[in-house]
Amino acid sequence: ADAYGHGVQYIAPALDKAGAAWFGVSNIEEALQLRSLKITKPILIFGYTPPEMAKTLADHDISQAMFSEEYARLLSKEAVLHHVQVKIHFKIDTGMSRLGFLLHDPSQTASVAGEIASLCTLPGLKTEGIFTHFASADYDGDQDGSFTENQFSLFQAVTEALGQRGVVFAIKHCCNSAGTIVFHQMHLDMIRPGIILYGLCPAKELTGRVDLRPVMELKSVVSMVKTIESGASVSYGRTYRSDREMKVATIPIGYADGYSRLLSGKADILIGGKRARVIGRICMDQMVVDVSDIEDVYEGQIVTIFGTDKDETVTIEEVSALVGTINYETVCLIGKRVPRVFFEKGKQTGQINYIYDGR
Repeated sequence: ADAYGHGVQYIAPALDKAGAAWFGVSNIEEALQLRSLKITKPILIFGYTPPEMAKTLADHDISQAMFSEEYARLLSKEAVLHHVQVKIHFKIDTGMSRLGFLLHDPSQTASVAGEIASLCTLPGLKTEGIFTHFASADYDGDQDGSFTENQFSLFQAVTEALGQRGVVFAIKHCCNSAGTIVFHQMHLDMIRPGIILYGLCPAKELTGRVDLRPVMELKSVVSMVKTIESGASVSYGRTYRSDREMKVATIPIGYADGYSRLLSGKADILIGGKRARVIGRICMDQMVVDVSDIEDVYEGQIVTIFGTDKDETVTIEEVSALVGTINYETVCLIGKRVPRVFFEKGKQTGQINYIYDGR
């Protein structure tokens, strides 16, 4: 997801330099993008790849999640057709009810192990790893961690059953960000941190468990400042009318940039280290804020949509809560019109312009 909306062109090389051993992606397009960025480390696709792309997977040394017998046989057929071997990681569904070989009850262990053992003999496939994914390691809907512990127990049981059949996996993995923080005993051979790489906590229940600092701040500028009279309406639908003479500022960011229309009349932004409330409906490209109590607001002034300005902070979690969502979604939905500007030790080191890069 473009490094959770942060800009994979810079994030991936930074993680590579920092020592990441593997990279995980959702689809083959994201995997190929990493290869185009000169990432040579192993890459695992967690989602579906059309079987007819078996040769592409092999040619670019990309590993594929294997989640069903039908898919295994189709991928094997295509790999044999093209005289290649595709590396695979078997996915066990221990409680997400999403992709994976269904294993929600211990009574299913033997049959699942038998099925996977049989599939390991298919030509054109090279077994590399096995994994599962936790549904509530962040304690959301699992207050005592028992569901996660049960998922892990099921996963351990099937890997042991496979071992008894002579099938041993080089890499076993199951921990997402929350699992990495909470369940150290479940780290196994590899962990799969996601949101915490960007300094964001997977859930409010885990706040303070590790020291995290958000990587992303969202900025814009003041495009115009004006004074409106009492009774003036603001933005589409005239849902907001001033009850006094007000000073307002227009900000050139809107829902097309990922700043939800549902934040209309609810959210604050920061100007000069002070909060300014969004008034009226957020438009596709612009919004209006009340700056009556902020002195010296001027056109071209930098504003903070979320992040820190002086002693005040608007967190991503605050913005997310106002629209009933999570920090994951908020950062992932920042639009492609918004340039990603990268800083290291206070100095700008790069910028991504998705719409037009000047060439």
